[in-house]
Amino acid sequence: MDQNLQIFNSLSRKKEDFKPINPPFVGMYLCGPTVYGDAHLGHARPAIMFDVLFRYLRHLGYKVRYVRNITDVGHLENDLDEGEDKIAKKAKLEQIEPMEVVQYYTDNYHRDMKSLNVLSPSIEPSASGHIIEQIKMIEAIIQHGMAYEVEGSVYFDVLAYDAKYKGQERYGILSGRIIEDLLNTTRELDGQEEKRNTLDFALWKKAKPEHIMRWPSPWGDGFPGWHIECSAMSGKYLGEKFDIHGGGMDLLFPHHEGEIAQSRAANGVNPAKYWMHCNMITLDGKKMGKSLGNAISLEQFFKGDHPILEQAYTPMTIRFFILQAHYRSTVDFSNEALIAAEKGFNRLMSAYEILNKIEAGTESTINLHPWIQNAYDAINDDFNTAILISYLFEACSWIHGLNEKRLSLNPTDLDTFKKYMMVFTEDILGLKNEKSANSSEEGLMDLILNLRMKVRANKDFATSDEIRDRLLELGYAIKDGKEGTGWGRI
Repeated sequence: MDQNLQIFNSLSRKKEDFKPINPPFVGMYLCGPTVYGDAHLGHARPAIMFDVLFRYLRHLGYKVRYVRNITDVGHLENDLDEGEDKIAKKAKLEQIEPMEVVQYYTDNYHRDMKSLNVLSPSIEPSASGHIIEQIKMIEAIIQHGMAYEVEGSVYFDVLAYDAKYKGQERYGILSGRIIEDLLNTTRELDGQEEKRNTLDFALWKKAKPEHIMRWPSPWGDGFPGWHIECSAMSGKYLGEKFDIHGGGMDLLFPHHEGEIAQSRAANGVNPAKYWMHCNMITLDGKKMGKSLGNAISLEQFFKGDHPILEQAYTPMTIRFFILQAHYRSTVDFSNEALIAAEKGFNRLMSAYEILNKIEAGTESTINLHPWIQNAYDAINDDFNTAILISYLFEACSWIHGLNEKRLSLNPTDLDTFKKYMMVFTEDILGLKNEKSANSSEEGLMDLILNLRMKVRANKDFATSDEIRDRLLELGYAIKDGKEGTGWGRI
């Protein structure tokens, strides 16, 4: 099949053919979570999107090094250069060590990503584990005249950088912001008087006596700025120039803009060839996030344990919900949208199960090749998972036609159909049937559902409902549909 992968590059603001710097190797970096609270939908979206990217590049035969970091220090309140470290603040509230906070929420993040069938990255570095690399990078920026030290803190000098890299290389290249406009609109904040101008951002902050997390440096005890962490870690594991850097749209400015400036100041190059950004998930039109106080954790979704939620939603329902929209579009959360996603996912999985039981015919009445190419075209078009899913639903109608003998595929074509349904559904989109793989549980549930079916045939609906309700209490959801009765764990 013809493969011509195109990626929307936030740097050029257009789709570009994907051409790795050093094929068949691909280096990609995703800004991971700041681990001071449970993961929510806003964390799930970039993790799932980059998981699809990781899966697809490997499917195409590339050797991918995927780095996704853990931010465990230096991310201050409101993403500013003043205020309390988010993790240290949580540690004080809980009266525990900051690294206990880090370990607890990192473990929870890994648990939730596993539930969502997100593959582990190749490398998962932590900011606190790379202080030496960050200090060395800061020293290089100072040496090149684009940072300055004041009373134990080091700041990036945006105007000095802009004077050196004028034209299209200047500060604001990623976000499209104009430095003169930023200077006119950025107000002076309390505690930032030591900066030369309001746009400068911290590379290293002097630790106040009460600051818990601190490390020795050439400028005294302190801690790294938020932006320098990703620059140092991506450079260490992927080199000064790598293929893909991504994250949420909210990181485009100032975080990713700062990364570009830092890397160019230290190494002379923009660190990534392609910059990719997921758009926001919103609640009532507002960004969903911990800092805004409107986040629903993934665990709450899985358990239905939140006042806004009408029911529990399985991890695959959440993954399907996110994949139903293109990653660059805004998605607004609602129970109605999630219930629709649940129905769509169950319809797909039901057909997928039926496909594996279909027997081949003597001839083919379906031309698979245009469908396969169309599905590849969708994913090659800047990872348009929404269009790919529409082609999977087209395949669902064929599956029911095959099952009812209205359509037919010869043995070779049936094997091809099964292969590509698995490729698109499991290998690329990462969707899987959530029924337990435990065969004894499968057999027991089949027995119970068969008995329930007989009870319903005898019009004993009270007993039928009682079986359904008792199973629900035990963590099993029963779903009656046109194709029969199915079940799933909740």
